[in-house]
Amino acid sequence: MFRVRLDVQGKAMAKLLVMYKKPADAAVFDAYYFDKHVPLAKTIPGLRAYEVNAGPVGTPQGPSALHLVASLTFDSMEAIGAAFASKEGRATAADLANFAKAGAEMLMFDTKPV
Repeated sequence: MFRVRLDVQGKAMAKLLVMYKKPADAAVFDAYYFDKHVPLAKTIPGLRAYEVNAGPVGTPQGPSALHLVASLTFDSMEAIGAAFASKEGRATAADLANFAKAGAEMLMFDTKPV
């Protein structure tokens, strides 16, 4: 099921999806991610919402090569750009090297109600 997140005025938002590949040690990844990376990411200016998958990431064909998908919500694509140009955004982006050894892919897009 697809959901479109709107702000309180019904305006579409922008999303940043971060898709983390399965790490060699999921427990080590999770400990770092939730204890260090999430608190750091929550300092990013303009971040409206931060969600992650609850449980395994799957595909219609079965298991996925992904361990975790994070969905960060901002007011606009411009807000995402400003957020990651900030000191906090740069620190959060640099932190990926500390735990996302298996790799991560990022997608950014505006949303609209349909």
